[in-house]
Amino acid sequence: MDKHELEERLINFAVLIIEIVNDLPNTKAANHLSSQLVRSGTSPALNYGEAQSGESRKDFILPR
Repeated sequence: MDKHELEERLINFAVLIIEIVNDLPNTKAANHLSSQLVRSGTSPALNYGEAQSGESRKDFILPR
């Protein structure tokens, strides 16, 4: 699997998560779970894209 295929799969996964969340009922429990699911289900695509734009090893080191 090349990096473009992985990025495409992560984007498709995020879209699927959003579609699933939109089908959940409008209850307190579903709203709480849906917000967590959207955050955790869509972040891998964004994190992967950000990591791909890193130009050097310093880009990956967090400041203290």
